[in-house]
Amino acid sequence: MAEQQEGAAGYPAADAFEPGGGLAWSRISPRYPWHRRLAALLRAIPVGAVGAFLLWRGGGTVAALLWVAAVLVVLVGYWVVVELAYRSHGYAERGDDLIVTSGVFVRRLIVVPYGRMQFVDVTVGLLERWMGIATVRLHTAAAATDAAIPGLPAAEAALLRDRLARKGEERSMGL
Repeated sequence: MAEQQEGAAGYPAADAFEPGGGLAWSRISPRYPWHRRLAALLRAIPVGAVGAFLLWRGGGTVAALLWVAAVLVVLVGYWVVVELAYRSHGYAERGDDLIVTSGVFVRRLIVVPYGRMQFVDVTVGLLERWMGIATVRLHTAAAATDAAIPGLPAAEAALLRDRLARKGEERSMGL
């Protein structure tokens, strides 16, 4: 049995992307991947159509069909990556900070101390509004610690915004 390597804080290295303290990740809405897929489809339709038309005019039917097939292959690949991205997103509210994780190919964990937050931003695009989801963005003085939690149900995003604003004001360094 292999020994687990321990970091400076005494946590096993395998737990580096866990919220710690017995907390579990809060997940985003299952509507998020459908939002991303629909947005990709809405972009792919004109790209596929215009590309196929131009190739059909210059190279014939075979070139146009190859272009459409290539667009479809990219869409299928994106479909899979979006599902993995959905599974990688999470956040946890701890006593003094909020931690946010994300990433498919490169995992990322951001720790945002409540006292360092300058403002909390909730954004909702047209497609997101239709699907009932929103994105919560946390802004700090250091851009590297800004974090975003996409795909939250709109009501949950509003509640999270209010909780974070209250916690930031209590620590009186930011909001």
